[in-house]
Amino acid sequence: MAEDSKIHHLGWFLAGLGIGAAVGILYAPKSGRETREDLANSAREGKDYVRAKTQQAAEQVGVLVDKSKEQVSAFVDKSKEQVATLVDKSKDLVDKGKDQVGEYVDRSREVVDRGRAQWEEFVERGKSLVADQSTRVSAAVDAGRNAYRTTTVDPTEL
Repeated sequence: MAEDSKIHHLGWFLAGLGIGAAVGILYAPKSGRETREDLANSAREGKDYVRAKTQQAAEQVGVLVDKSKEQVSAFVDKSKEQVATLVDKSKDLVDKGKDQVGEYVDRSREVVDRGRAQWEEFVERGKSLVADQSTRVSAAVDAGRNAYRTTTVDPTEL
């Protein structure tokens, strides 16, 4: 409803403007021909003014568009360079990480191999000790039997 009121008021304003212009032309101190020429000249001047301002605005917009394109292009180029730098750094870090993991794996293998070799050595030493002690125990048992035989008295001899 508020819009209808505004349109209504605008319509009356334009009607009043038209009536005022018509009355102004009728009561003008100049002749009709002079008034028409003045109106035509004013219309041409207004048209030329609007054309000049439109051309000027178009040129300014063109300049702004060109500057914007340059700025966007520079930003895109800079962003591409930064992304490329980050990708290169990431690849370097991944390569370093792979190298470090490879070194840790190699060291771990060496430690495992040394540990295995030590355990194998300990097992062999244990086998050797068991065999040696078995031989000594057997020798001691044999010596004990022999000593028992030589020191025991035959009951028939008594």
